[in-house]
Amino acid sequence: MVMKERKVNVSGKPKHSLDVYRSDGNSGTRTAATKRRLKMYKTKPKRNSKGKILKHEYQEKDLPNTRIQPDRRWFDNTRVIDPKELEEFRDELGNKLSSNYNVILKQRLLPMSLLQDHQKKAPSVERSQSDGLRDLVRHSMFENGESKRIGDDLYKVIDSLDVIVQVLDARDPQGTRCYLLERYLNERKHKHMVFLLNKCDLVPEWATKGWIRVLSKDYPTLAFQASINKSFGKVCEVAPTPGETKVLQYVKLTEQIFLIDCPGVVYQNSDTETSIIFKGAVHVTNLEDAEKHIREVLRRVKKKHLQRAYKIKDWVDQEDFLIQLCKMSGLLLKGTEPDMTSAAEMVLHDWQRGRVPYFVTPPKLENANEKPSTASANEETVVGN
Repeated sequence: MVMKERKVNVSGKPKHSLDVYRSDGNSGTRTAATKRRLKMYKTKPKRNSKGKILKHEYQEKDLPNTRIQPDRRWFDNTRVIDPKELEEFRDELGNKLSSNYNVILKQRLLPMSLLQDHQKKAPSVERSQSDGLRDLVRHSMFENGESKRIGDDLYKVIDSLDVIVQVLDARDPQGTRCYLLERYLNERKHKHMVFLLNKCDLVPEWATKGWIRVLSKDYPTLAFQASINKSFGKVCEVAPTPGETKVLQYVKLTEQIFLIDCPGVVYQNSDTETSIIFKGAVHVTNLEDAEKHIREVLRRVKKKHLQRAYKIKDWVDQEDFLIQLCKMSGLLLKGTEPDMTSAAEMVLHDWQRGRVPYFVTPPKLENANEKPSTASANEETVVGN
C-alpha cells in the first residue's frame, strides 16, 4: 500500500481558511474539534445509484420542493370525548379541585378549555355612598401600599412563582389576610398558596393551634417563630416599620429554587383608621391625632395587662390614662403639662411591636368549617390574653 504524501506549501502564501492544517498562530496547529468542524463545511450531498439525493449538503441553498400529503387526518380531532363523559369528568374534577391540597400534575393532557367556564363579563360591584365619603375624609397616609406600582409588582411575583407564601400575623390572622389575592388564585389552579403564621411567640400555644385548625380548611398552614439563638442569616432587608421593602428582592436558595420578596400590599376595604394602625400599615410618628386611637386600645386589651406593662393602677378614661402615663414616663412639656401625643405614640408603638399583649381568639370548633367571608374578616373581636 502506497501512502500519498501531503503537499507542502512552499510558496509562502497563507493557506485557505478552511485548510485543516493551517496554523492558528498560537499552538502551531488547529485542534481536533476545529478540524472536524471545517471538514463538516466541505460535505457533499449523498446520492444513490440513480442520482437521487439522500442527504443534502450542509447549508445548501437549493432545497427540494416540499409538499404536505393530502390526508384527512391532518384536519380531524386528535382526541374525542362524549358530552356525557365530559360532564361526569367536569363534576369529578370540580370535587377534587375544591380542596387546595389536591394538585393536577399533567394539566396539558386534559381539555381544560372545555372543563372550565370562562367569565365573559366582569361582575358588578355594589358601592355605597358611605364608601365615597370615607375616601374623601381619609388621610393620604392610610392609602400607603395601594399604589399601582406596588400592585403591578405583586402580579409580577404571582406570575413568576409556583407557590405563594402569605405571611399572617398570629395575633390577628383573619385581619391580615388578603382575600383579593385568594380570589385571584382560585381562578388559577396551577398556582398554590401556603399560610405562614408569624409572631407565634406573642400568642398562647392553644390559640396558635386553633388558628392552624381553622386556616387549614382553606390552605396549608404553618406556624413560624423566629429565634435569636438559632438564626440562619439575613438575606432581605426587613424591619418592623411599614414600607421597608420598596422593590422586589430576589433570593437564590438553591440552583432551582428562588425566593422573591414582594412589597406589602394593602387593599382598600371597610377597615377603620384605627384598625389600619393596629395592623402596622402606617407610621405612628406621622399621625396628627394619635390620642383618639387609645380608646380602642383600652377596649381591646385587658386591664391587668396594661397595669402590668405601664405600672398604672387605675384610670377613668383614655385622657386620664395618658396623663398618668406621662407622669410615670416623664413625658412633660413646659409648665409640667403632659405630652399626651408622645404618650399615645408610645402606646401605639408598643402595640405594633407586640409589647402590649393582645390576640384574637380562633373560632369555636363548630364554626371552624365555615369559610370566612370578607365582611366577617373585617369585624373586630375584643379579646385578651
